[in-house]
Amino acid sequence: MRPIQRLDNGSDFPPSCEALDYPNGLLAVGGDLTPQRLLAAYRRGIFPWYEEPQPVLWWTPDPRSVLFPDELHISRSLCKTLRRDKFHLAVDGQFTEVMRQCAQLRMDGLGTWIDDDMIAAYSTLQALGFAHSIEVLGKDGALLGGLYGVALGQVFFGESMFSRADDASKVALVALVYILRRGGFQMIDCQVQSEHMNSLGARSINRLDFEHRLAQTVGIETDTGIWQLPATCGGLP
Repeated sequence: MRPIQRLDNGSDFPPSCEALDYPNGLLAVGGDLTPQRLLAAYRRGIFPWYEEPQPVLWWTPDPRSVLFPDELHISRSLCKTLRRDKFHLAVDGQFTEVMRQCAQLRMDGLGTWIDDDMIAAYSTLQALGFAHSIEVLGKDGALLGGLYGVALGQVFFGESMFSRADDASKVALVALVYILRRGGFQMIDCQVQSEHMNSLGARSINRLDFEHRLAQTVGIETDTGIWQLPATCGGLP
């Protein structure tokens, strides 16, 4: 097994072909979470994931789970939820809180990779206009669900989502796709496959295909004015 490259604060990522088969996609260890490092990683389809107190681990799995906006699957039950107009919507209003909710302990008692350093790093990206959150709110304004990720060119790199009410995270995804379609986005990176995302239309493609699509779209300028939503989920098509 080839050794994993250790990054210092100035070194670049190795080519993705050097990523391990097991664990799938582990490419490099170490480095920092500066905006420059994170943006350089995402432009190449690399993302950070680790559990404290480990150093930062950088990943580029093969195959890659993606959702093409036109392939979003909205079930009949989700359609009913949208028609009932039971949720309010917002963009980037509570970015840090969305991350904190995503970082809550899972039902199995295990933690997540979203620590204070991650929250600070992605909040900086949000302030710079590269990261966004979708918030799903109750009629009383309580945050019931949401997601966050990084937008570069015509690709949205989904990081995490959470739900505290039935269908709330799914509504957040529908709202995200509404925005991305308006902006001509080509792809949502879901990183690794899950039954939940597959049920919503995600599918796996090989890493080379993903990197080819990424290279064609990640540098395209998009209109920052697209990051707006109807006031309630009943306004989503």
